[in-house]
Amino acid sequence: MSPQPATLGELRRSPWSEEKVAHRTVRQELRENLLQKIEKGEPVFPGVHGYDDTVTPQIVNALLSRHHFILLGLRGQAKSRILRGLVNFLDAQIPVVAGCEINDNPYAPICRACRERIAAEGDATPVAWLTREHRYVEKLATPDVTIHYGLLPRANRGIFAINELPDLAGKIQVGLFNIMQEGDIQIKGYPIRMALDVLLVFTANPEDYTARGKIITPLKDRVGSEIRTHYPATVAEGMAITAQEAWTSRDAKRRVQVPEYVREVVEEVAFQARDDKRVDRRSGVSQRLPISTLENVLSSAEQRAARSRDSAIVARVGDVYAAIPSMTGKFELEYEGEMRGADNIARELIRAAVGKTFTRYFKDVNFQSIVQWFEAGGELKIPAHASNAEILAQLKKIPGLFDNLELLSVRPKDDAALQASAAEFILEGLWAHKRVNRSEERGYFAEARKTVAEPRDPREPSGRMPRRQFN
Repeated sequence: MSPQPATLGELRRSPWSEEKVAHRTVRQELRENLLQKIEKGEPVFPGVHGYDDTVTPQIVNALLSRHHFILLGLRGQAKSRILRGLVNFLDAQIPVVAGCEINDNPYAPICRACRERIAAEGDATPVAWLTREHRYVEKLATPDVTIHYGLLPRANRGIFAINELPDLAGKIQVGLFNIMQEGDIQIKGYPIRMALDVLLVFTANPEDYTARGKIITPLKDRVGSEIRTHYPATVAEGMAITAQEAWTSRDAKRRVQVPEYVREVVEEVAFQARDDKRVDRRSGVSQRLPISTLENVLSSAEQRAARSRDSAIVARVGDVYAAIPSMTGKFELEYEGEMRGADNIARELIRAAVGKTFTRYFKDVNFQSIVQWFEAGGELKIPAHASNAEILAQLKKIPGLFDNLELLSVRPKDDAALQASAAEFILEGLWAHKRVNRSEERGYFAEARKTVAEPRDPREPSGRMPRRQFN
């Protein structure tokens, strides 16, 4: 490959001609490159799941329309990931005037210093190259943010993203819509006319965005497209995101395995929390909850395997309860939930998640033989630090417990860790559906049936004085 042009004269004679570069704005550049990706059938936002038919087409429309846009959504809905993914629609690199702080276009400089330099040096003016990664600027909005020369002008010919837009002070919001519409900025009260070339993108919480006084009306009017994000619509979509983001490939000598039903339980916890009236829906339940939980579940299994010196690390449903510390900070509680306590709410969410997952696998299976064994006085407590072989030996005392493991993709020839995990899931599912009981002290058990009193012979005295009759 020939080296990139190093001067303005070389640039004029290269494919980066004045005709191609001089008047091509960043939004036009994004539009052209996005259309090429679509024509080639390439994924628009790799790694973002569940938005193919909802959010992604709206973002594509906004970019093709050359709109500034805002993503409205609760926490943990991939808003920042999407904004950072916009750089993939930029050119790999673009020419700039060497040494210019605002990445001036060599053919159409907007700062006085660059114009004077080009007038003096002509085709000998040095040209530098700016990669797409350096053309994305992100700022978290806080009330103390101010507009200064380094904040927005240095994002010239790039993408400027502001997270949590409602937290931005009103006077700064005024400055933003001036940039979007009139092309001027005010620095410490002094208006400066600069024809900046920038795509402005924002994120916000829907509640904050629509509340009066949070966003000034003229700024909302100048945002071209308002796009709402959402949480995964199905457990399968959520599991795909969690599997992609969670750290599960542990660097250990032991084999690591998280059964599919355990992954489903972890994901279902988030779905249960989002529907629970005791959890604040306005703040949402982030997708980070199942991601952090799955990592903690695996760590619990890893710790157990190390203590019992087992050769395999296999997660069990009991490990989900051990991961409660990774859940309680991920949701805000309403008053009723606060009275119950975050730990208790988390346990109830796990139990509900286990019950729903259990139903998906064993909807039409009869577990009466297992229930009868407990009702006849059987009890089982799984030791905390027992090996998989020891646990399996205890579980096999329960008749019928291993008859339906194939529905969990577990075979009789599989190792003890997998069989024990599957059998424990069945017991936990029966407890979730209140078919058996469970406690920390006794493990799994059934309440003793109350004996039915024999009918009393009406001729025998009842031991009470006869009721007095009145006319």
